[in-house]
Amino acid sequence: MKAPAMRVLLTGASGGIGQAMAQRLVDAGAAVLGVGRGEPPAVLRAGREGERGALRAGGDSAPAVAPAIRDAAPAPGRLGWVRADLASAEEVARVAAAAAAWRANVVVHAAGVPAFGAVAHTPPQQMRAVLQTNLLAPMALTQALLPHLLRQPVAQVVFVGSALGRIGVPGFSVYGASKAGVHGFAEALRRELAGTAVRVKTLGPRSTRTGFNGRAVEEFNRATGTAMDAPEAVADALLRLLQGSRAERFLGFPERLAVRLNGALGAWLDGGFGKHRRHLENLPPPIESKGSLA
Repeated sequence: MKAPAMRVLLTGASGGIGQAMAQRLVDAGAAVLGVGRGEPPAVLRAGREGERGALRAGGDSAPAVAPAIRDAAPAPGRLGWVRADLASAEEVARVAAAAAAWRANVVVHAAGVPAFGAVAHTPPQQMRAVLQTNLLAPMALTQALLPHLLRQPVAQVVFVGSALGRIGVPGFSVYGASKAGVHGFAEALRRELAGTAVRVKTLGPRSTRTGFNGRAVEEFNRATGTAMDAPEAVADALLRLLQGSRAERFLGFPERLAVRLNGALGAWLDGGFGKHRRHLENLPPPIESKGSLA
């Protein structure tokens, strides 16, 4: 699918990676309907040609950026925004209805929340919040959008997972579990929808230089020699994934190799994470758990 034919529903569009994705998609000629809890990023407030748009999808929480996109118009606008919290079932239904009215044919699940630290110091409520946002919300939104997507001549659903969803790294047990669930769901759904118009794909970034990562994660990455990518690199990889035929794309070396080795060798690699474990053991119990890889 070429970018000018894409009408992309992008969740997490106000985050560091989400903003880079929105910018890259718009630059390539795609239409983008962003979803986030706050205000839209600049690229969705004003396009390169001065286009402005927002989509009111019900409720008073939608931002008032004029002129509003008309849902019933024969050719809806290229840029739009829905303010929503995807932890709510009602908000998921509202976003799905807005995306269908906007005639989305691509869904990119980029919304997520971080979790870093030893499991012993991770509050149960944080575990639930991470699983709700990172795993259950994209599952529910995909389910709600499937009837619309299956009616399209061609459609794509991209789940933004993580290398940590394929490689169990000390300190990222909770976050990695949420992303492992994303990878498993996407893989099974891809096989379930084989033969339909809907293609299911997964993007697996490694650690990325955005506000998503707290200072503790940056120190952890320095101590363990973990590289970090710019968000623009992730956005470029997304566009290549959407325009190509591959079902999965992981970023970075040695992470791409480690994903394959971990799948093949599993427990044989356990001894390779000694420095990660030692650094984690030296961390004080955090007051606030922050950071991970989007």
